[in-house]
Amino acid sequence: MADSLPTRQQDFNEWYNQLVLRADMADYAPVRGCMIVKPYGWALWENIQGALDRRFKATGHVNAAFPLFIPKSFLEKEKQHVEGFAPELAVVTIGGGEELTEPLIVRPTSETIIGHAYANWIKSYRDLPVLINQWNSVVRWELRTKLFLRTLEFWWQEGHTAHATYDEAEAETRQMLDVYTDFAVNEAAVPVIPGIKSQAEKFAGAVHSYTIEAMMGDKRALQAGTSHNLGQNFAKAFDIKYLDQGNELQHCWTTSWGLSTRFIGAIIMVHGDDQGLVLPPRLAPHQVVIVPIYRSDAERATVLEAARRVRKQLVAGGVRVKLDERDGVTPGFKFNDWEMRGVPLRIEIGPRDVEKRSVVLARRDTPGKAGKSFAPEEGLGGAVTAMLESIHKSMYERALTFMRANTSEPRTYDELKQAIEAGLFCRVWWAGDADREAQIKEETKATIRCIPLEQPGGEGPCIGTGRPAKQVAIFGRAY
Repeated sequence: MADSLPTRQQDFNEWYNQLVLRADMADYAPVRGCMIVKPYGWALWENIQGALDRRFKATGHVNAAFPLFIPKSFLEKEKQHVEGFAPELAVVTIGGGEELTEPLIVRPTSETIIGHAYANWIKSYRDLPVLINQWNSVVRWELRTKLFLRTLEFWWQEGHTAHATYDEAEAETRQMLDVYTDFAVNEAAVPVIPGIKSQAEKFAGAVHSYTIEAMMGDKRALQAGTSHNLGQNFAKAFDIKYLDQGNELQHCWTTSWGLSTRFIGAIIMVHGDDQGLVLPPRLAPHQVVIVPIYRSDAERATVLEAARRVRKQLVAGGVRVKLDERDGVTPGFKFNDWEMRGVPLRIEIGPRDVEKRSVVLARRDTPGKAGKSFAPEEGLGGAVTAMLESIHKSMYERALTFMRANTSEPRTYDELKQAIEAGLFCRVWWAGDADREAQIKEETKATIRCIPLEQPGGEGPCIGTGRPAKQVAIFGRAY
């Protein structure tokens, strides 16, 4: 393998593929389309889990676990759902050496098995709402796969809730979209566009779907998290009913929402540069790496003593720190290695720094001399915490500026096609129908990523039909 990565401009796809492997995030599995998530990648996922799980519990949700296998008949109860997932299903027909009476589906998502359980658990309005999330893996038999972005098996969380009214279910759906938006911005430093999916792009079986859409470093869109109002579709399919306060039997209103390891791909592609990963400080497995610099055994002892003292101070301040004590490799090798892995802040300590009771701070988001500064060892914890906050803000602003600079507002269909071909997001007035949407997708390979929740007001001519439109939509090519 070459010493340096391909640049993003040369070959963004190959840059991504090599970076995931060389940063020790994941590896290919012996089964086509599957991946092994290595400890460094899993540590990032654990931090994502923690950030989301805190938010879920703060909004009243609890965790549970449901089976991996789903009777095939369950998926056939909701027509749109089975049609949407049929091409992606993995089916088990033999168990224990014998053919099964009923084939089992390896879960692609859990609405059906959870719907079955809710039908048994919910009897009265007093049992509502039910607010459950689970952390698990699912299987979808994808034809074209890519580490983290699209694999046969991937890890995620899926929330499933049941409510007494449509309004309560809609409030839940919107609340969880807000949770995802808050997570993306305030933990991952990833700017997103919250919006509603078109009917053609919604989740199979939903009344409507909400999404957060992000722009990657190659200007393609990534659906980074979704929240679905399922109406009463699954409640009717699985007979999820409750006695209301008037002693009348009613169907529940249900929701589902999820964010997966695909978001790791988003972090890589939004923030990464030609030297490797650039990880957001609040999620990075190591927020700080300390690299001791010495030439002799005497210097080694002195420098390591100072390095361990600095590490202890930072750990006491709640910072995630890695002290790189590897022998047999040069400081330059370590610098490059940790740059590839995207550690937000590097602390360098050499003999002169020990004498001065100071350290060198090197920001990952600002390469070269511009990102280096000196700081006294005394009170270093506060300086490091402040710098990590500055790095987060800088990463977010940079990504937001990039997205805005690559968002166009074409006024004609020809301008739309040109902008899409240039790889831009297109913000356009939209009052088109499903047929016109499908035609645009066929001609440009772009889809409606979402109809943003934040609308400008007023009206303009629809980009697809010319009719007066009162809302704008975002078109773009996506992963």
